[in-house]
Amino acid sequence: MTDPATPVDLPADSTREERPGDDPRALKILIGADTFLPHVNGAARFAERLAAGLVGRGHHVEVMAPSAGHRNHGTFTEVIEGQQMVVHRLPSWRWPPHDWLTFVLPWMSKHYARRVLDSTRPDVVHIQSHIVIGRGLAREARKRGIPVVATNHVMAENIVDFTTLPPFLDKIAIKLAWDDAKRTFDLTRAVTTPTRRAADFLEKTIDIHNVIPISCGIEAANYTPDLTPRDAHRMVFVGRLTTEKQIDVVLRAIARLDPAFEVTFDIVGNGDQRRNLEELATELGLDGRVTFHGHTTDEELRGFLSRASLFVIASIAELQSIATMEAMASGLPIVAADAVALPHLVHDGENGYLFRPGDVDDLTAKLTTVLTQAPEERLRMQRASLEGVKVHDMRRTLDTFEALYRDEPLPE
Repeated sequence: MTDPATPVDLPADSTREERPGDDPRALKILIGADTFLPHVNGAARFAERLAAGLVGRGHHVEVMAPSAGHRNHGTFTEVIEGQQMVVHRLPSWRWPPHDWLTFVLPWMSKHYARRVLDSTRPDVVHIQSHIVIGRGLAREARKRGIPVVATNHVMAENIVDFTTLPPFLDKIAIKLAWDDAKRTFDLTRAVTTPTRRAADFLEKTIDIHNVIPISCGIEAANYTPDLTPRDAHRMVFVGRLTTEKQIDVVLRAIARLDPAFEVTFDIVGNGDQRRNLEELATELGLDGRVTFHGHTTDEELRGFLSRASLFVIASIAELQSIATMEAMASGLPIVAADAVALPHLVHDGENGYLFRPGDVDDLTAKLTTVLTQAPEERLRMQRASLEGVKVHDMRRTLDTFEALYRDEPLPE
């Protein structure tokens, strides 16, 4: 989370002067992110944690990101995940079809990139998407000989709901976007994405090679697993309430469960589909059993995860899913759609079960299996989740990106 931004007056060149005692291996890193606080989504959370983690290791980090509103632009000091850094908030506009998204005017992205590069003079640029800010920043950094690392968090299903174009034009728009993504990624030193499956998808989709899978990472110590038996069947989902998350599939499956289970379902997050999902819950007779909590504090979120019996996610467009990793760090069995990168986290029969995407009957069966499992079987799955999330330790993620920034061999 961030404290209220504080405007600062920066000189034309905000390059940090070398001081006695400075780490000679410390880097000056500029992160370009099309989504960042106050946006709430996996890509934004990753950029925030990455920036804060790098500052915590002694690097000088500045961020280019959209402003919260068109009038709230400027250069600010902000506290992100407990670390202070400079954030360049670019003039941005609301995208009306979306409930919170703001965007920078594409034809201004290179102008803003030149301005920030002039003041920051970074050793390396790390873009978090190829869409607007990352696109302009990659091109201007390349002109100056500044190495660029790119991370891709984008799936087509994440954006087609908000183009307002007819379906046949969506396909054309997506192809043009991927063609432009390739032109951007061709300017970089390295392209990363959160999982091997996501890397394979990207290589196949835009014909690039050697995409590096690097987990978004998680501070598992921030979560409190409760391995004791539960006194009730509490399911939980955390994430944006959008079409590709397919929360309607979960609601329909709950309606088909044996009423004797007395299942409750906590939905943490907001999105454009919230009203539709609330109406569907009522239609299915789930009033009183399904609770929409909206956005919560981190402490409240951890409480929902610690108390839950299981985590369920039906999404068909996850390149990793930080929420699923948070559930694993909380010691929960997971029931997830067998789609994109979720099988990278959920190993069928080990820390949970996979179901056929969109298949309500299959999801109902898998939920029933978890809800009726013996205590020792549940404990085995809980421990498997805790063991499985270890490879996503944030320290490994930071080690790997530091090596990429320095053009050094990657850690194993």
